[in-house]
Order: sequence, then C-alpha cells, then structure tokens
Amino acid sequence: MKRIMFVCKKNSRRSQMAEGFAKQIGAGKVEVFSAGLAESHVDPITVQVMQEIGIDITQQTSKPLSQFNPADFDVVISLCGCGVNLPPEWLDREVFADWQLSDPEGHGIETFRTVRDQIKSRVTELLTSLSD
Repeated sequence: MKRIMFVCKKNSRRSQMAEGFAKQIGAGKVEVFSAGLAESHVDPITVQVMQEIGIDITQQTSKPLSQFNPADFDVVISLCGCGVNLPPEWLDREVFADWQLSDPEGHGIETFRTVRDQIKSRVTELLTSLSD
C-alpha cells in the first residue's frame, strides 16, 4: 500500500483538502497524511467547502512536517510551490510533484470551491496513476 504525504506551508487549506479527497477516493488502497512546513490550524472555510460535497475533515488536524520521517512515504506532493523549501530527503521519494495551486486564504468562498475542485481533479489523477 502506497503512503502519500501532502505538504503545504501551513497545512491549513490545500493539503487538508487533498488529504480528505485521497482518503475518500483511495480508501483501502493508500495511506494518506498531510503536514505543513509550519503547524497551523484547519481553516473553517476549508471544512465547510469539503462538507458541501460530503467529505468530513473535522477530525483532521494541522501537523508539522518535522513530525514525520520521509523514508516512510512513497509519494510526496507539495500543493503550494513549497517544494523548494523541503529538506532534500523529501524530494527523492518514488513520486514527488509540486502542484503550485493558489492559496484561497483571504478570498471568498468561491475561490475555496475552485481550489477544492482543482485538488479533487489532481488527487483523482494521482491515485489513478498509482494504480496503473
């Protein structure tokens, strides 16, 4: 079973959405985690827009990347362009990608929904590629 780490600066919005989607879409096929370069909190608007489509992420928490061992993961996905700031051992996993999605913080709920939908598409593509 592949282990996936989604990374973002604060582990507050984009990486939380990705974790929620991957847990639902890849249930029983992958183990999924998310973390941030810095620990923060899960943005309430992120929780709301995920609930709108039937995904409950209320039990997810913001965690620092330093809490995890890179050797435990097969796939590392940066969602914010922060890949350049990751320690090198996180970059040499079986799969590494930097999706560089816009941060919806400070924007209206429609921006959160747009980013959510982009993340769903990317996560779906990722999980399909891992099962090939």
